[in-house]
Amino acid sequence: MTSSTTNTDLARLLQAFFCQRLMQQRHASSRTVSSYRDAFRLLLRFAEAHAGKPVSQLSLSDLKASLILAFLDDLETQRNNTVRSRNARLAAIRAFLHYAAVEEPTALLVIQRVLAIPMKRFDRPLVGFLSRVEMEAILQAPDSHTWSGQRDRILLTTLYNTGARVSEIIAVRRMDLEREHGRALHLHGKGRKERVVPLWKRTPRLLRDWLPRIGPEPQQPLFPNRYNQPMTRSGVASRLREATQAAALGCHSLTDKCVSPHTVRHTTAMHLLQAGVDITVIALWLGHESVVTTHQYLEADLKMKEHALAALQPPAVATARFKPSTGLLAFLDGL
Repeated sequence: MTSSTTNTDLARLLQAFFCQRLMQQRHASSRTVSSYRDAFRLLLRFAEAHAGKPVSQLSLSDLKASLILAFLDDLETQRNNTVRSRNARLAAIRAFLHYAAVEEPTALLVIQRVLAIPMKRFDRPLVGFLSRVEMEAILQAPDSHTWSGQRDRILLTTLYNTGARVSEIIAVRRMDLEREHGRALHLHGKGRKERVVPLWKRTPRLLRDWLPRIGPEPQQPLFPNRYNQPMTRSGVASRLREATQAAALGCHSLTDKCVSPHTVRHTTAMHLLQAGVDITVIALWLGHESVVTTHQYLEADLKMKEHALAALQPPAVATARFKPSTGLLAFLDGL
């Protein structure tokens, strides 16, 4: 395998992977490209420090399994990344190496050892969501007499109504609102999937009051910041946090709760489920690719479980005497 200081095999393959495989062949979204880019920025800087070479001299053979494992450990221990983030970085590395395996078959031994690194398993906590009283308190918290307060109120109401991801809600333009009656919103979802979500009665009323306060252009962000640009993820999270703190003064159950935009998304799903909406409809509402993803809300609804339990008769079980195991079985029982 040959390499040079100006254009190593790693540099050549990485550029081709982003420009040809991701952008041209797969037409990957900008979010995917950004995520993969960040993964390799971190990896190359880590490899530069541990391999003792500048990035311009790193070759494909330097990406050994031992280095990748050390990099993944560093993400968790030094950068305090979650296991989900660690797995996302590994997925980006895997995608590149699958491409490199075809382009550079001489590096298959190194590549296969890295591809053998498994995704790390992690505990999946129960879905956190708000009660109807808590959600209503947050929606009423922003001051509707100010421009930013009116925006925050309709922003949070729309977020709750649609169950949209924060990336979807900040991308909404004026043209995405159904024109004639404003009773539906067109969302540009994850993985280039688009969907139209119906709006509840009070949401169009709030939108009708809000639209005269923003620009009339079709491409105008529906929820702009003070500079008339789309709000950022952190901006939405900050405004929601401020509304939650204000709501907690009257709704004390919110005092110790950490409410994020994704919490509102979970809340929408749970309230639809509790209202008797079919789970397949909820999956379409949220833009889930598979209904399996939506099943987590069934697991989280304790009230539905209690109703199911109350409808069952406890089985008659005969009590058996315990007999302690000996020898090998005792050893296995103690593990």
